[in-house]
Amino acid sequence: MNESPKNLQDELKESAHRIWLAGLGALAAAGEEGTKMFDRLVDRGRDYEAKGRDEARKQYAEAKSSADELWETWSGKLDDAVTKALHRMGVPSRDEIHNLTQRVEELNTKVEMLKPRVTPAAGSIVSPAGEPVADTTKVIA
Repeated sequence: MNESPKNLQDELKESAHRIWLAGLGALAAAGEEGTKMFDRLVDRGRDYEAKGRDEARKQYAEAKSSADELWETWSGKLDDAVTKALHRMGVPSRDEIHNLTQRVEELNTKVEMLKPRVTPAAGSIVSPAGEPVADTTKVIA
């Protein structure tokens, strides 16, 4: 049962060819499966990205809410502290300035009503009631 060298050569060629075909088949399978695997990974990545985005939004909303609460707490305290410090320094408040401005306007109106009026036609001075008033600005020589 001696095999001839020709037979052995054919078998080796056939074996090498089969190995070559197996390699090509593996490459084709990897290409097909690789594309499918890549598509599956892309889909999973999209899902993960959406979950991450939702989680980030949730964390942002929680942080903003916490910061708003903290600001409300401290801004009131800060306003009180600044108001007290300004009061100790004698700086009037907005309401005090507003009230004083109104009083000054009222006093200006009353003063204007008390001033004697000069009538342009006669050049004489009259009171707000329309009565003549003595001219005390003339110097008697």
